[in-house]
Amino acid sequence: MPTTLSQSDLPGLDLMHRGKVRDVYDLKDGCLLMVASDRLSAFDVVLPKPIPGKGEMLCQISNFWFEKTAHILPNHLTGRAVETVLPEGVDPSLYALRSVITKKLKPLPVEAIARGYLIGSGWKDYQKTGAVSGITLPEGLRQAEQLPAPIFTPSSKAAVGDHDENISFDDVVALIGQDLAERVREATLALYSFARDFAAERGIILADTKFEFGLDEQGTLYVMDEMLTPDSSRYWPADGYQVGTSPPSFDKQFVRDYLETLDWNKTAPGPEVPDDVIERTRAKYAEALDRIAGIRLD
Repeated sequence: MPTTLSQSDLPGLDLMHRGKVRDVYDLKDGCLLMVASDRLSAFDVVLPKPIPGKGEMLCQISNFWFEKTAHILPNHLTGRAVETVLPEGVDPSLYALRSVITKKLKPLPVEAIARGYLIGSGWKDYQKTGAVSGITLPEGLRQAEQLPAPIFTPSSKAAVGDHDENISFDDVVALIGQDLAERVREATLALYSFARDFAAERGIILADTKFEFGLDEQGTLYVMDEMLTPDSSRYWPADGYQVGTSPPSFDKQFVRDYLETLDWNKTAPGPEVPDDVIERTRAKYAEALDRIAGIRLD
């Protein structure tokens, strides 16, 4: 049965970072312990109630994709067993499915986004300028329409509580250099294209996705953090897709839709979300994990 963990508690381990979802510990041996909690965030605010088992589902779908795409680009996983680093007295069942031991890499300061469909902030930018991240697109495209070819539309990494902003490829070059920028763009589009085709065979459209990359001491490029999860990607059921609308997705859209009905200014503290909205959201994550990876945690 899935476990519920709002916040990790690992006495004796060095907590480096507690993000909106993930807690990261430095193991002091060139590796990190990453724990995916069940914390729920929306509009960059962590909400009071968790989604039971969400961290396990996010971790398992990431691990699935890391394995599937290892032939395209190496990833940060070490394969070491999590229970070997847990402090004495900690219940390993709480962490077994939601944690991984990873290589300690130098993260790149960009969000690497691939878009195959015109939706979200890309659609908003296109409506204003006819372009996304400096890439001019054909006239007359509609919301959620498939692009002629996938595009690389990076964004800046914002501080916690702030929003990422779309930037151009030239901006990426200024941040990390021409050669590395081209490697990141190539890897992003290759990973997206592989996952898009794989998901399509399972009746799912991968509209867009965000990758994180890092370098080791030798300058080798790795994909890291999370990968192709419903939190970092827009997955649409193919049978519900219609151009000109915002299709339903396998993520926390139920939560966002509920929050939009409230008189809330989208700053902390966030409001409590009703149990039925939490359960419907949990079921969407579970459906994505099952349909894409064939994994059931219930």
